[in-house]
Amino acid sequence: MLMLQKSLLAVSEFVEESAQSHLGALGPLVDRGVIQEPELEKILLDSGGSIKKMEKSLKELGVDKHEILLCFSSHYGLPFVEFSERLAAPREVLERLDLSELKRELWFPVSVSPVEARVAIANPVDSMLLDKIREELGTDSLRLIFALPGDIIRMVEHNQDVNPGFGPQAGRTSLARTRTRLASERTKMSRYRTTMAKGRTGLAAIRTGVKLIAISLTLLRIFGIGWLSAIEVVILLGGIFMVVEGITWYMPMRNVEPRGIGYVPARSTFGTTIPEIRASEVGTVLTRSEPVNGAQELRNRWNRLSPVMRRRFFAIDRSDLAEERTLLAMYRTKMARSRTGLAFASTGTSVVGFGILLWRNYPVGAWSVFYAGLIVTGVLMFMEGARWYFPGRRAVVESIKTTRQIEESTSIWDFMFRAFSRLDDLPPRLALKGTYAAGIWGTTGLALERTLLAERRNVKARLRTTLARSRTALRFIRTGISIFSVGFGLQVYFGWGSRWWTIFDFVLIISGLFMVAEGAFWYVKAEQRKKQLPYCWEGLEIRIPDYAKPTQLWKKVIFNYEDNECGG
Repeated sequence: MLMLQKSLLAVSEFVEESAQSHLGALGPLVDRGVIQEPELEKILLDSGGSIKKMEKSLKELGVDKHEILLCFSSHYGLPFVEFSERLAAPREVLERLDLSELKRELWFPVSVSPVEARVAIANPVDSMLLDKIREELGTDSLRLIFALPGDIIRMVEHNQDVNPGFGPQAGRTSLARTRTRLASERTKMSRYRTTMAKGRTGLAAIRTGVKLIAISLTLLRIFGIGWLSAIEVVILLGGIFMVVEGITWYMPMRNVEPRGIGYVPARSTFGTTIPEIRASEVGTVLTRSEPVNGAQELRNRWNRLSPVMRRRFFAIDRSDLAEERTLLAMYRTKMARSRTGLAFASTGTSVVGFGILLWRNYPVGAWSVFYAGLIVTGVLMFMEGARWYFPGRRAVVESIKTTRQIEESTSIWDFMFRAFSRLDDLPPRLALKGTYAAGIWGTTGLALERTLLAERRNVKARLRTTLARSRTALRFIRTGISIFSVGFGLQVYFGWGSRWWTIFDFVLIISGLFMVAEGAFWYVKAEQRKKQLPYCWEGLEIRIPDYAKPTQLWKKVIFNYEDNECGG
């Protein structure tokens, strides 16, 4: 031991004083033959006095954890404590502490009272750290308990509600905050769609009003002033009133821009990456962490995880599912806006066609102002609505890509109820003790059920998105038919007399046919996808979880075709 001490002093003058203490603490491992002296020498030199590195190196050599604990506990003359899920610090104390800092400094408040604070600590000889602890806990009396760094980190993470190796953003409170914000976004988009429905009602009033105005002025143009003038005035005033009324409903919707949190492609990672809402230069965005080291291996050993660790993974899964639902709601909102605009564009096309018909059918004169007014009004209506075509088309394409990725990936059902792949992955035998919390297993079962129900909501959200794509495709078809009909009708009525008007007519015909073809393409794809979704099957079968029985004994509930959302 003397040779080892001299070697340490010669090589590391800058090593902390605690490293000298560690040498005396771990010496008994050599005396008892647990580890060889050269191995201990290398560990101490490589650690630089860090007990965290020492613990890791000793465990890699196969040294039992309790051997290490007993050495340090005996050396410092302190009791020791290990991590336990029942070990939780007072919430009012933790709220005023930086838990990430506790993990770096390797201490944890086990209990705090005005008289004394019991603190688990890995380096009880660090006087500066002890002074800081007294100041932060507001007490002069500390009762120290030794704990290994790995156990202290687990204590902190347990109170952060995170699994080993996960950051604070994986805590159930942080994830709940993220899900609440995503729910707020979905509520906001629901309000957007309600506003758009009101705007579409306003557009219907505007379209009807424009048609009434056109009808009244056309009657005046044909029959002149006479006994019909009273009726023409009533129709004209009614049309003006409906246009004004419709504009007051439409304008609030026109200013609605469905922009919310920025989203990354939604796909469940089963807890290997963590969603988090952050502020950025472009606004609030939803980001994902880098893959957490060891998370995949931890999740793959699912049957060996404690109930608390399982619930933490379920919280991440529900956040992933909430992100998916929010993204699908954004697509539906953009498609709803596109349908609203294209309805306006379709009416604008009809008004333009009517104005051109009058312009070309009657000689130029005072009434030409009316014809031109119809054409200009129709063009403005068409431009106002057509500008939403491309955003709606992008939403259709992106929603198809996203839903395909989701459906091709492993679902929570496939992951949770897969067959055991190897014998050492079988669930451990439950050694129930009187000290176990009575509801811990049932609580985990409820967390699983909430997660599976969330996944079912996502299936319905994908169905609603598919139905929205189908409605949007039908709007493309109706708009295309309107454009085609105007061009075809003008060409048939006026023939080939004017080269430029003929070119204009064929531009309308070709544009209309293109929109019809594209709408039919998206409609067929939407209908195909709809038939593949579970809620469009003739019969739907769902297991009802009963965590007191094996999964093969769970009862089933079957929904008939008539009961489904897309029945008929």
